Amino acid sequence: MAASEDELLLPRLPKLFETSKQLLDEVEGATEPSGSRIVQDKVFKGLNLLEKAAEMLSQLELFSRNEDLEEIASTDIKYMMVPAFQGAFTMKQVNPSKRLDHLEQAREHFVNYLTQCHYYHVADFQLPQTKNNSAENNTDSSSMVYPSLVAMASQRQAKIERYKQKMEVEHRLSALKSAVESGQADDERIREYYLLHLRRWVGISLEEIESIDQEIKLLRGKGSSREASTSHSSLQEKPPMKPFILTRNKAQAKVFGAGYPSLATMTVSDWYEQHQKHGVLPDQGIARAASAEFKRAPPHQEEEEAKEEEDDESTLHRAREWDDWKDTNPRGYGNRQNMG
Repeated sequence: MAASEDELLLPRLPKLFETSKQLLDEVEGATEPSGSRIVQDKVFKGLNLLEKAAEMLSQLELFSRNEDLEEIASTDIKYMMVPAFQGAFTMKQVNPSKRLDHLEQAREHFVNYLTQCHYYHVADFQLPQTKNNSAENNTDSSSMVYPSLVAMASQRQAKIERYKQKMEVEHRLSALKSAVESGQADDERIREYYLLHLRRWVGISLEEIESIDQEIKLLRGKGSSREASTSHSSLQEKPPMKPFILTRNKAQAKVFGAGYPSLATMTVSDWYEQHQKHGVLPDQGIARAASAEFKRAPPHQEEEEAKEEEDDESTLHRAREWDDWKDTNPRGYGNRQNMG
């Protein structure tokens, strides 16, 4: 590219980088909710600035694989953090419907940053799996049903080492920050300051990729469970099967029949609904018969009660006449002629 074009592009790149870095610090230290309009406006603005900065970096070709880290200027090392900033801003976006897309985009930015740092030997770390090398790793680990205890122990040890390195880097950055920002630091200290920032973002990118992989797995699991539930509901909506005959062949069915008088023409629930509409169910018939008998009961009961009352009066009358006769005719009164 011509020197005149470089002069036009270079002054804009530091401003874009510093403004986006300042916006990222404000977003990470904001007290407002991450979904608020103020925070999301800063996220959107930071992504736009970093996109322009990435286009400028590709046009300027500041980083090439034909050179080592020592060949890069101290003032240009900081621009290697542009993909890491893009991943951090992408993770701050709040949109549930596009969450999976945002996670995949952020992971791609972090992997690009780690790949560049790994090539320049900024820090000693292992690159995470990508779409290209995941197939090879799956073929090697397909025979392992359970995760190896050695692998789990190594991952734990790697996290401990990363934490120690993070604390050392932050301590060293706090010591160099005031001198670099005030402009009193020499070229060696400036270079060390930005290299420490690169190592700090290596640890952040590795942690973010681990959390991204876990969240993507959960989101895809939810999507598969929803598809399974919809397919299960569609299976339940199918109409019931019609009754059929189990015979060896049609000729046997014609000769010997089905083994019972006839096939069922309706289900039990259909029969119950049909009889319920006509009011001929057993419980309905008993209730109606009982009510009809109850309505016809009063005339029959009156006749019986009147008959019982007449019987009681005649019986009482006969009993009284018998008592009167016994009073006038004592026992042995009419047999006095044979007495000596």
